Amino acid sequence: MADRREINSGTRLSTSYITTIISITLVLFMLGFFALLMIHARTLSNYIKENIGFEIIIKQGVKEVDILYLQKSLDVKPYVKSTEYITREEAVKRLSETLGDDFVDFIGEDDNPLLPSIDVRFNASWANNDSIAKIETQLLDNDIVKEVYYQKSLVHAINKNLKKIGIVSLIISILLLSISIALINNTIRLSIYSKRFIIKGMQLVGATEGFIKKPFVVRSIYHGIISGILALILLTGLLIIARENIPELALLEDRVKIIIVYAGLLLTGVIISGLSTWFAVGRYLRMESDKLYLL
Repeated sequence: MADRREINSGTRLSTSYITTIISITLVLFMLGFFALLMIHARTLSNYIKENIGFEIIIKQGVKEVDILYLQKSLDVKPYVKSTEYITREEAVKRLSETLGDDFVDFIGEDDNPLLPSIDVRFNASWANNDSIAKIETQLLDNDIVKEVYYQKSLVHAINKNLKKIGIVSLIISILLLSISIALINNTIRLSIYSKRFIIKGMQLVGATEGFIKKPFVVRSIYHGIISGILALILLTGLLIIARENIPELALLEDRVKIIIVYAGLLLTGVIISGLSTWFAVGRYLRMESDKLYLL
């Protein structure tokens, strides 16, 4: 009979540990999934912003060396991601690709009315209306610049929508993190609840608080590590499946940020598990013995 009780007790204990690990794994997986979603959304946002730019139209008769000098001076600016010098001939070629070869025949090769220009693309942090307006003013002061062209309404709409998405994502992130902490904390408290009499019994025989808490916290940290690793395996599998079905996602991936998310997820599982166990055990240590039966 005693052996059977020990077997049943061991089985229940193992089931409790497995349930705890699975619960924490699922919570960490959801947290990691949203973190990866945020990273890809942020990368996409930067990609969109870095494709915002403007066209600097150069005045008629400006020497090419002066245009190239302006381009080189722009390349070293902190707000510039890339520049491209478009000659009059290149401008005609691009228009002919868009409008057809009849366009070249219509204007005549010797009567090209198009002016040379420099296409500028901004770094993401500078791709907003206020910054672009200031840069435009500076460029118009240059003697060789005739006009600066960009779609102001489009830039405004892009930044406005991206800002809204950012605020909503931040709110969801805070809510999800709070829910994750609460779920992991409740899971561990339920796990410790079944051991409340053992905890109180150790205290009654003279064991110190630190001595009692240590094995529970160590085991909980161990469970947190296992749960974190399992969550990372699930996330990696999800990324592989996503890449196979949506190859374009590879363009949005930032391996450094993904590694940071993985490390943060593992650390989150360990810290929340350890702290939750520490406080849960402390709660039963502070509780009077007769109240343990009322829970």
